[in-house]
Amino acid sequence: MSRISRVEIDDAGLPAPSPEIEQERKVAIYDLLEDNSFALPGRNGAAPPEGPFCLNLSIREGRLVFDTCSETGEKVAEFHLSLGPFRQVVKDYFQICHSYFEAVKRLPPSQIEAIDMARRGIHNEGARVLQERLDGKAELDIDTARRLFTLICVLTPVA
Repeated sequence: MSRISRVEIDDAGLPAPSPEIEQERKVAIYDLLEDNSFALPGRNGAAPPEGPFCLNLSIREGRLVFDTCSETGEKVAEFHLSLGPFRQVVKDYFQICHSYFEAVKRLPPSQIEAIDMARRGIHNEGARVLQERLDGKAELDIDTARRLFTLICVLTPVA
């Protein structure tokens, strides 16, 4: 079963997210656990680890950490990714989300739809960056990458 069965977000030390961002996080976790594709390749000639996997996402020493365990708690893999390639797309995503949340309060549906299309485009770009950064470390489909990107946004400080 090449999938994530549990996800933990270590956001200790981060400011509390806005209610809108907290809702996005809850939806992303729910959707991720309902439907995802996540596999780890074999290393050094060994067979690939079998899932389902438990994933803990955190920021340590300025790096994004994917700590992956089996359902029994046995550590399977841990990889650290530089936040640099994510910074601009996360910043753009937060800006467009803010515009979207404000638009929902007062703009007509046609304008909300235009902003939402832009938001989805930036979200797809973040998912693509994540897939590139995980190349050779983990295999995931675009929907899984989109949901994980949402969770990464919660962890990533925006300058």
